[in-house]
Amino acid sequence: MDDKRAAGVCCSPGCGDPVSADAPVPLCERHLAAAADWAGAVFGVEDVLPSPCLACGSRVGVRYPSGWVCASCEWVHGEVPEETVLRARVNVVYYLRLDTRIKIGTTGNLGQRMRRLWHDELVAIEPGDRLLERSRHEQFARYRLGPSEWFERSPEIADHVARLSLGAGDPWALYARWVSESIAALG
Repeated sequence: MDDKRAAGVCCSPGCGDPVSADAPVPLCERHLAAAADWAGAVFGVEDVLPSPCLACGSRVGVRYPSGWVCASCEWVHGEVPEETVLRARVNVVYYLRLDTRIKIGTTGNLGQRMRRLWHDELVAIEPGDRLLERSRHEQFARYRLGPSEWFERSPEIADHVARLSLGAGDPWALYARWVSESIAALG
């Protein structure tokens, strides 16, 4: 095998096709693809779920030949959650953007709330309820647009959103983790 690797040819018996210089193992592209297919069948392939997880709302899943499971809570995609799972409530204060405005609101069911609101992007979330939401409204009161929950974009709000987003990446992934933790706490 070391002779074949040094020669840059596939180590699969009887193959002898060239191996790419950056290949992780001395296999030609055809045999690397076959190995990847085998690994996907055995270990699954992480991908975007066909629709959000019914248990936690995550959009990331693991695809197996037998079907999908949620990558966050491992719920079998398509199965209707039990009543216990549906009771897993996570209160968040959310920050969403529509054009040049930011809405600061709160909900215990982020997916349902976002489906009902016209918006361009969910930019950040933080754990909290109406008390934290009210505190944020007071904190950014000078940017408030009338008596609504909408605020003009400002460097102060942008800095706050950036701090909430540090290390969190996609707010939906963060929310899915919190829901998964809530489900686990219910036992």
